[in-house]
Amino acid sequence: MLSDIEIANAATLRPIGAVAGETLGIDERHLVPYGHYKAKVDLNYLASLADRPLGRLVLVTAMSPTPPGEGKTTTTVGLTDALHGLGHRTVACLREPSMGPVFGMKGGAAGGGYSQVVPMTDINLHFTGDFAAIAAANNLLAALIDNHVHHGNALDIDVRSITWKRVLDMNDRALREVVVALGGHANGFPREDGFDIVVASELMAIFCLTESWSDLKRRIGDIVIGQSRAMKPVTARDLGADGAMAALLRDALAPNLVQTIEGAPAFVHGGPFANIAHGCSSVMATRSGLRLADIVITEAGFGADLGAEKFVDIKCRKSGLRPDVAVVVATVRALKYHGGVPLADLGTEDLGAVEAGMVNLRRHLHNIREVYGVPCVVAINRFPTDTDLEVAKVVDLVDEEGVRAFPATHFVDGGGGAQDLAKGVLQALDEPSPYTFSFTYSDELSLTEKVEAIATRLYGAGLVTWEARARRRLQRIERDGYGALPVCVAKTQYSFSTDPTALGAPSGHELHVREVRLSAGAGFVVLVCGDVMTMPGLPREPSAARIDLAEDGTILGLS
Repeated sequence: MLSDIEIANAATLRPIGAVAGETLGIDERHLVPYGHYKAKVDLNYLASLADRPLGRLVLVTAMSPTPPGEGKTTTTVGLTDALHGLGHRTVACLREPSMGPVFGMKGGAAGGGYSQVVPMTDINLHFTGDFAAIAAANNLLAALIDNHVHHGNALDIDVRSITWKRVLDMNDRALREVVVALGGHANGFPREDGFDIVVASELMAIFCLTESWSDLKRRIGDIVIGQSRAMKPVTARDLGADGAMAALLRDALAPNLVQTIEGAPAFVHGGPFANIAHGCSSVMATRSGLRLADIVITEAGFGADLGAEKFVDIKCRKSGLRPDVAVVVATVRALKYHGGVPLADLGTEDLGAVEAGMVNLRRHLHNIREVYGVPCVVAINRFPTDTDLEVAKVVDLVDEEGVRAFPATHFVDGGGGAQDLAKGVLQALDEPSPYTFSFTYSDELSLTEKVEAIATRLYGAGLVTWEARARRRLQRIERDGYGALPVCVAKTQYSFSTDPTALGAPSGHELHVREVRLSAGAGFVVLVCGDVMTMPGLPREPSAARIDLAEDGTILGLS
């Protein structure tokens, strides 16, 4: 079989104006084209659709991921193509890939095989410049902070309290902890600082949760960058930074429209990671899709304990959106891995390991139905090494949980390989739900109680412990009036615990909070747990070593 990039390069793409007009009814005058095959949709046009009824929303999530990957984006695209092929007006809403993992360990995030969004190379690299705009706006605020202190510090900022970091859309461990402003008085006030990756920044979260230019400016103004020496929060608005930062993000806020290999429309907009941020594409794109299509297929990052939880407890809480059905992506390989099979042996049939690994999927199904209150189906993303007996075993085990499972071969067969899954989703959408949508915790709980609810209800943890500095920071945040905000847990994606090697469904473990960050503009509090880093590093053999440029300008090696 051809590689992902070979398949993408061989695809026949339609002009984006034709895709917009024929699939979503968008006239070409409402598009801002970036070449022939990608465009932004004008925000004023999208605002004119406010009175349209919303379509139905399908959330694609997954069991806890394993190193080989489970194909959640691929399944999102395959399901979109299948519904599109069945005659339903359907649009996918995906996150934009970050160049950190593109050049690092994970590779691209445009799907795979014959279920991809295209142009794949553009989407995985600079795309329409959204991430560059976010980085520029973020780093403008950092520069304004240091400049304000240098020129007299009229706000009396306590330099030791500054929490706003610079960002870069690249994995670079050397930038996690740095010292800035060395070289004497002319270069500013020396202090310890650090970089985050763009997708972990508060500005990325704001970008994905805002719904208008005015809301964007308000949220940016609410960003707390540190404290005065009188222990009062200092905001971006206090620094006069909100207008210029919003101006840098004006064009980026419009959703990006592309297409799948089979010509279905897809919004690809915003890109927070789910292990270190809130893991959902933009509200702007999701709501636009719901006004333009009958069915929207959207993806939340990593497993249902991370992306789906943040989709529910942050994105839905803030936007009022509600998923009608969830699709949980599972693979035979992931079940065997969680059942104790080493990575090198996942291609060997092992029904016992499939059954043992079901403990992981079972907890995710419980959380989705009983905690979030969302009906669900399971998509079995089939790989060539999966045997018929193993796939049948998964179907039976999922059926015992009262959930329907549908094997799918969209990676190889495109939308045609996901038609049974699509029909199962349609059936679930049409059935009355036996569940009532709910959040994991209420707004009235304290921040400590909120994280305890996530830890015990979703992760199966026995207790939450705190670094002394994190506890003090949390108490300060509550005293400053931010205790009603939801929480965003940053932890490893590989386990319900903070130990990435604790597979299956660990219980009674400890969730240790080592750092607390206030994201007042985004409207949540970040709790950094375990060893998770908000500036990743590159692996020993980075994907960048395989990426090349041919003499004719063709990009090679992206996956």
